[in-house]
Amino acid sequence: MENSAAIDIRYLRVDYGNYVAVDDLTLSVPAGEVFGLVGPNGAGKTSTFRVLATLMEPTYGEVMLCGVDVLEHIESARRLVGYMPDLAPVPSDLKVWEFLEFHAAAYGLGTRGQRRDRVAECLEEVGLTGQRESWCREISRGQTQRVVLAKTLLHRPKVLILDEPASGLDPLARRDLRQALRKLAATGATVFVSSHILGELAEMCSSLCVMNRGKLLASGSADDVRAQLGRNERTITVRMLARHEEVASWLGEQGSVHDLRISGQELIFGFEGTADGQADLLEGMIQMGFRMSAFEEKHSSFEDILVQVAETNRIL
Repeated sequence: MENSAAIDIRYLRVDYGNYVAVDDLTLSVPAGEVFGLVGPNGAGKTSTFRVLATLMEPTYGEVMLCGVDVLEHIESARRLVGYMPDLAPVPSDLKVWEFLEFHAAAYGLGTRGQRRDRVAECLEEVGLTGQRESWCREISRGQTQRVVLAKTLLHRPKVLILDEPASGLDPLARRDLRQALRKLAATGATVFVSSHILGELAEMCSSLCVMNRGKLLASGSADDVRAQLGRNERTITVRMLARHEEVASWLGEQGSVHDLRISGQELIFGFEGTADGQADLLEGMIQMGFRMSAFEEKHSSFEDILVQVAETNRIL
Protein backbone atom coordinates (compact mmCIF):
# COMPACT_ATOMS: atom_id res chain seq x y z
CA MET A 1 0.00 0.00 0.00
CA GLU A 2 1.26 3.46 -0.88
CA ASN A 3 1.78 5.82 2.05
CA SER A 4 1.50 9.25 0.40
CA ALA A 5 -2.10 9.87 1.54
CA ALA A 6 -2.99 10.99 5.05
CA ILE A 7 -5.83 8.45 5.05
CA ASP A 8 -5.58 5.38 2.83
CA ILE A 9 -8.33 2.75 3.02
CA ARG A 10 -8.30 -0.40 0.90
CA TYR A 11 -11.10 -2.99 0.64
CA LEU A 12 -12.44 -2.23 4.12
CA ARG A 13 -15.30 -4.42 5.28
CA VAL A 14 -17.19 -4.34 8.56
CA ASP A 15 -19.80 -7.00 9.37
CA TYR A 16 -22.24 -7.16 12.27
CA GLY A 17 -23.36 -10.75 12.08
CA ASN A 18 -25.09 -11.06 8.72
CA TYR A 19 -25.32 -7.30 8.26
CA VAL A 20 -22.65 -5.63 6.09
CA ALA A 21 -22.05 -2.12 7.44
CA VAL A 22 -19.03 -1.27 5.25
CA ASP A 23 -18.67 -3.12 1.96
CA ASP A 24 -15.16 -3.18 0.41
CA LEU A 25 -14.55 0.55 0.86
CA THR A 26 -11.48 1.95 -0.93
CA LEU A 27 -10.74 5.64 -0.38
CA SER A 28 -7.70 7.94 -0.28
CA VAL A 29 -7.63 11.37 1.41
CA PRO A 30 -4.64 13.70 0.82
CA ALA A 31 -3.03 15.60 3.67
CA GLY A 32 -4.28 19.10 4.39
CA GLU A 33 -7.86 18.56 3.21
CA VAL A 34 -11.20 18.99 4.92
CA PHE A 35 -12.84 15.88 3.49
CA GLY A 36 -16.54 15.22 3.96
CA LEU A 37 -18.29 11.88 4.35
CA VAL A 38 -21.95 12.09 3.34
CA GLY A 39 -24.69 9.53 3.46
CA PRO A 40 -28.08 8.69 4.96
CA ASN A 41 -28.51 6.69 8.16
CA GLY A 42 -27.13 3.19 7.70
CA ALA A 43 -24.59 4.30 5.11
CA GLY A 44 -21.60 3.00 7.12
CA LYS A 45 -20.15 6.36 8.16
CA THR A 46 -19.78 5.73 11.89
CA SER A 47 -18.41 2.21 11.40
CA THR A 48 -15.76 3.60 9.04
CA PHE A 49 -14.83 6.28 11.55
CA ARG A 50 -14.59 3.80 14.42
CA VAL A 51 -12.14 1.66 12.45
CA LEU A 52 -10.03 4.72 11.63
CA ALA A 53 -10.05 5.73 15.30
CA THR A 54 -8.82 2.22 16.31
CA LEU A 55 -12.03 1.58 18.27
CA MET A 56 -13.16 -1.31 16.09
CA GLU A 57 -11.44 -4.13 14.26
CA PRO A 58 -12.82 -4.64 10.76
CA THR A 59 -13.74 -7.95 9.21
CA TYR A 60 -10.91 -7.36 6.74
CA GLY A 61 -9.15 -4.60 4.85
CA GLU A 62 -6.17 -2.27 5.13
CA VAL A 63 -6.16 1.17 6.79
CA MET A 64 -3.20 3.56 6.91
CA LEU A 65 -2.93 6.91 8.67
CA CYS A 66 0.06 8.99 7.55
CA GLY A 67 1.84 5.79 6.57
CA VAL A 68 1.07 3.96 9.84
CA ASP A 69 -0.86 0.68 9.63
CA VAL A 70 -3.83 1.21 11.97
CA LEU A 71 -4.45 -2.51 12.45
CA GLU A 72 -0.82 -3.46 13.08
CA HIS A 73 0.41 -0.44 15.07
CA ILE A 74 -2.55 0.71 17.12
CA GLU A 75 -0.67 2.86 19.66
CA SER A 76 1.28 4.70 16.97
CA ALA A 77 -1.93 5.33 15.05
CA ARG A 78 -3.67 6.69 18.15
CA ARG A 79 -0.96 9.32 18.58
CA LEU A 80 -1.77 10.57 15.08
CA VAL A 81 -5.55 10.71 15.30
CA GLY A 82 -8.10 12.83 17.12
CA TYR A 83 -11.61 11.34 17.23
CA MET A 84 -14.81 13.20 18.06
CA PRO A 85 -17.88 10.95 18.17
CA ASP A 86 -21.40 12.25 17.71
CA LEU A 87 -22.79 13.69 20.97
CA ALA A 88 -19.87 12.58 23.12
CA PRO A 89 -20.65 12.92 26.84
CA VAL A 90 -18.62 15.01 29.28
CA PRO A 91 -18.57 14.50 33.08
CA SER A 92 -21.01 16.82 34.82
CA ASP A 93 -18.91 17.18 37.99
CA LEU A 94 -15.89 18.81 36.32
CA LYS A 95 -15.32 22.34 35.16
CA VAL A 96 -14.48 22.85 31.50
CA TRP A 97 -10.80 23.53 32.21
CA GLU A 98 -10.57 20.48 34.51
CA PHE A 99 -12.02 18.20 31.83
CA LEU A 100 -9.53 19.48 29.26
CA GLU A 101 -6.51 19.43 31.59
CA PHE A 102 -7.33 15.85 32.56
CA HIS A 103 -7.13 14.82 28.90
CA ALA A 104 -4.03 16.94 28.33
CA ALA A 105 -2.34 15.02 31.15
CA ALA A 106 -3.53 11.72 29.67
CA TYR A 107 -1.90 12.72 26.37
CA GLY A 108 1.32 13.48 28.29
CA LEU A 109 1.48 17.09 27.14
CA GLY A 110 4.49 18.42 29.03
CA THR A 111 4.39 20.27 32.33
CA ARG A 112 1.27 21.48 34.11
CA GLY A 113 1.94 25.00 32.85
CA GLN A 114 2.35 23.78 29.29
CA ARG A 115 -0.90 21.83 29.57
CA ARG A 116 -2.70 24.91 30.91
CA ASP A 117 -1.41 26.96 27.98
CA ARG A 118 -2.51 24.32 25.48
CA VAL A 119 -5.98 24.15 27.04
CA ALA A 120 -6.27 27.92 26.70
CA GLU A 121 -5.25 27.73 23.03
CA CYS A 122 -7.82 25.06 22.25
CA LEU A 123 -10.60 26.91 24.08
CA GLU A 124 -9.79 29.98 22.00
CA GLU A 125 -9.86 27.92 18.79
CA VAL A 126 -13.41 26.73 19.50
CA GLY A 127 -14.61 30.09 20.90
CA LEU A 128 -15.09 29.00 24.52
CA THR A 129 -12.53 31.07 26.42
CA GLY A 130 -15.33 32.65 28.44
CA GLN A 131 -16.63 29.22 29.60
CA ARG A 132 -13.32 28.05 31.07
CA GLU A 133 -14.63 28.12 34.65
CA SER A 134 -18.12 26.80 33.81
CA TRP A 135 -19.28 23.44 35.11
CA CYS A 136 -19.74 20.95 32.29
CA ARG A 137 -23.29 20.28 33.48
CA GLU A 138 -24.19 23.96 33.02
CA ILE A 139 -23.15 24.49 29.42
CA SER A 140 -25.43 24.05 26.40
CA ARG A 141 -25.40 21.11 24.01
CA GLY A 142 -23.64 23.20 21.39
CA GLN A 143 -21.02 24.33 23.90
CA THR A 144 -20.53 20.72 24.95
CA GLN A 145 -19.80 19.83 21.31
CA ARG A 146 -17.18 22.56 21.20
CA VAL A 147 -15.60 21.39 24.46
CA VAL A 148 -15.25 17.90 22.99
CA LEU A 149 -13.73 19.40 19.84
CA ALA A 150 -11.25 21.32 22.00
CA LYS A 151 -10.33 18.03 23.71
CA THR A 152 -9.84 16.42 20.30
CA LEU A 153 -7.39 19.17 19.29
CA LEU A 154 -5.23 19.04 22.43
CA HIS A 155 -2.45 16.77 21.16
CA ARG A 156 -2.31 18.40 17.70
CA PRO A 157 -3.38 15.30 15.78
CA LYS A 158 -2.39 14.99 12.14
CA VAL A 159 -5.73 13.39 11.31
CA LEU A 160 -9.04 14.49 12.84
CA ILE A 161 -12.06 12.18 12.61
CA LEU A 162 -15.18 14.22 13.39
CA ASP A 163 -18.57 12.48 13.46
CA GLU A 164 -21.36 15.09 13.19
CA PRO A 165 -19.36 17.89 14.85
CA ALA A 166 -21.96 20.55 14.00
CA SER A 167 -24.74 18.73 15.85
CA GLY A 168 -26.43 21.12 18.27
CA LEU A 169 -24.49 24.19 17.14
CA ASP A 170 -26.25 27.44 16.32
CA PRO A 171 -25.53 29.14 12.96
CA LEU A 172 -22.80 31.38 14.39
CA ALA A 173 -21.06 28.44 16.04
CA ARG A 174 -21.28 26.46 12.79
CA ARG A 175 -19.60 29.31 10.97
CA ASP A 176 -16.85 29.37 13.60
CA LEU A 177 -16.47 25.59 13.24
CA ARG A 178 -15.99 25.89 9.48
CA GLN A 179 -13.33 28.53 9.98
CA ALA A 180 -11.56 26.45 12.65
CA LEU A 181 -11.46 23.35 10.42
CA ARG A 182 -10.12 25.28 7.46
CA LYS A 183 -7.45 26.81 9.70
CA LEU A 184 -6.44 23.33 10.88
CA ALA A 185 -6.22 22.06 7.31
CA ALA A 186 -4.03 25.04 6.40
CA THR A 187 -1.50 23.83 8.99
CA GLY A 188 -1.30 20.45 7.23
CA ALA A 189 -3.79 18.52 9.34
CA THR A 190 -6.33 16.32 7.58
CA VAL A 191 -9.96 16.60 8.69
CA PHE A 192 -12.38 13.78 7.89
CA VAL A 193 -15.86 14.95 8.84
CA SER A 194 -19.41 13.68 8.51
CA SER A 195 -22.59 15.69 8.78
CA HIS A 196 -26.30 15.59 8.00
CA ILE A 197 -26.18 19.36 7.36
CA LEU A 198 -25.34 18.56 3.79
CA GLY A 199 -25.27 21.95 2.13
CA GLU A 200 -23.02 23.21 4.90
CA LEU A 201 -20.74 20.20 4.51
CA ALA A 202 -20.28 21.06 0.85
CA GLU A 203 -19.27 24.59 1.89
CA MET A 204 -16.93 23.33 4.59
CA CYS A 205 -15.05 20.68 2.61
CA SER A 206 -12.54 20.85 -0.20
CA SER A 207 -13.64 17.35 -1.28
CA LEU A 208 -16.22 14.82 -0.19
CA CYS A 209 -17.53 11.34 -0.78
CA VAL A 210 -20.96 9.72 -0.67
CA MET A 211 -21.67 6.34 0.93
CA ASN A 212 -24.84 4.30 1.01
CA ARG A 213 -25.47 0.84 2.42
CA GLY A 214 -21.75 0.46 3.08
CA LYS A 215 -20.62 1.23 -0.46
CA LEU A 216 -18.76 4.22 -1.83
CA LEU A 217 -20.90 5.81 -4.54
CA ALA A 218 -18.85 8.87 -5.49
CA SER A 219 -15.92 11.03 -4.37
CA GLY A 220 -14.17 14.24 -5.38
CA SER A 221 -15.26 17.86 -5.57
CA ALA A 222 -18.93 18.79 -5.18
CA ASP A 223 -19.29 18.98 -8.97
CA ASP A 224 -17.44 15.66 -9.40
CA VAL A 225 -19.85 13.98 -6.97
CA ARG A 226 -22.89 15.35 -8.78
CA ALA A 227 -21.52 14.08 -12.10
CA GLN A 228 -20.60 10.62 -10.73
CA LEU A 229 -24.06 10.20 -9.24
CA GLY A 230 -25.62 11.20 -12.53
CA ARG A 231 -27.26 14.19 -10.87
CA ASN A 232 -26.32 17.00 -13.26
CA GLU A 233 -29.86 18.28 -12.98
CA ARG A 234 -30.16 22.03 -12.57
CA THR A 235 -32.82 24.69 -12.80
CA ILE A 236 -32.25 27.60 -15.19
CA THR A 237 -34.01 30.93 -15.04
CA VAL A 238 -33.88 33.21 -18.10
CA ARG A 239 -35.17 36.77 -17.89
CA MET A 240 -36.37 37.78 -21.36
CA LEU A 241 -36.80 41.26 -22.80
CA ALA A 242 -39.33 40.11 -25.42
CA ARG A 243 -40.71 37.17 -27.49
CA HIS A 244 -41.47 35.03 -24.44
CA GLU A 245 -43.83 32.61 -26.20
CA GLU A 246 -41.47 32.17 -29.14
CA VAL A 247 -38.54 31.46 -26.81
CA ALA A 248 -40.65 28.99 -24.83
CA SER A 249 -41.59 27.17 -28.04
CA TRP A 250 -37.93 26.96 -29.13
CA LEU A 251 -36.77 25.74 -25.72
CA GLY A 252 -39.50 23.10 -25.70
CA GLU A 253 -37.87 21.52 -28.76
CA GLN A 254 -34.52 21.05 -26.98
CA GLY A 255 -34.08 17.54 -25.64
CA SER A 256 -32.25 18.61 -22.49
CA VAL A 257 -35.01 21.02 -21.41
CA HIS A 258 -38.06 19.97 -19.40
CA ASP A 259 -40.71 21.33 -17.03
CA LEU A 260 -40.71 24.70 -18.76
CA ARG A 261 -42.93 27.46 -17.40
CA ILE A 262 -43.33 31.20 -17.89
CA SER A 263 -43.45 33.46 -14.83
CA GLY A 264 -43.80 37.11 -15.73
CA GLN A 265 -40.69 38.13 -17.63
CA GLU A 266 -38.89 34.89 -16.72
CA LEU A 267 -38.70 31.44 -18.29
CA ILE A 268 -37.88 28.74 -15.75
CA PHE A 269 -36.99 25.20 -16.79
CA GLY A 270 -35.09 22.11 -15.77
CA PHE A 271 -31.91 21.28 -17.63
CA GLU A 272 -30.05 17.97 -17.52
CA GLY A 273 -26.71 17.84 -19.26
CA THR A 274 -23.08 18.86 -19.19
CA ALA A 275 -21.63 22.34 -18.80
CA ASP A 276 -20.84 22.25 -22.53
CA GLY A 277 -24.46 21.40 -23.26
CA GLN A 278 -25.62 24.36 -21.20
CA ALA A 279 -23.17 26.64 -23.04
CA ASP A 280 -24.53 25.34 -26.37
CA LEU A 281 -28.07 26.13 -25.23
CA LEU A 282 -27.14 29.70 -24.34
CA GLU A 283 -25.26 30.13 -27.62
CA GLY A 284 -28.26 28.84 -29.53
CA MET A 285 -30.56 31.35 -27.86
CA ILE A 286 -28.21 34.18 -28.79
CA GLN A 287 -27.99 32.97 -32.40
CA MET A 288 -31.79 32.91 -32.57
CA GLY A 289 -31.75 36.60 -31.67
CA PHE A 290 -33.50 36.13 -28.32
CA ARG A 291 -32.65 39.06 -26.07
CA MET A 292 -32.02 38.25 -22.40
CA SER A 293 -31.12 40.33 -19.38
CA ALA A 294 -30.20 37.33 -17.19
CA PHE A 295 -29.35 33.62 -17.51
CA GLU A 296 -28.99 31.95 -14.10
CA GLU A 297 -28.50 28.35 -12.99
CA LYS A 298 -29.12 26.59 -9.71
CA HIS A 299 -27.88 23.04 -9.11
CA SER A 300 -29.88 20.47 -7.21
CA SER A 301 -28.99 20.73 -3.55
CA PHE A 302 -27.04 17.96 -1.85
CA GLU A 303 -30.13 17.32 0.27
CA ASP A 304 -32.09 16.60 -2.92
CA ILE A 305 -29.32 14.42 -4.32
CA LEU A 306 -28.99 12.29 -1.19
CA VAL A 307 -32.74 11.87 -0.83
CA GLN A 308 -32.72 10.51 -4.39
CA VAL A 309 -29.77 8.23 -3.54
CA ALA A 310 -31.53 6.90 -0.44
CA GLU A 311 -34.83 6.39 -2.25
CA THR A 312 -33.07 4.58 -5.09
CA ASN A 313 -31.55 2.18 -2.56
CA ARG A 314 -34.80 1.89 -0.59
CA ILE A 315 -33.39 2.75 2.80
CA LEU A 316 -35.68 5.64 3.74
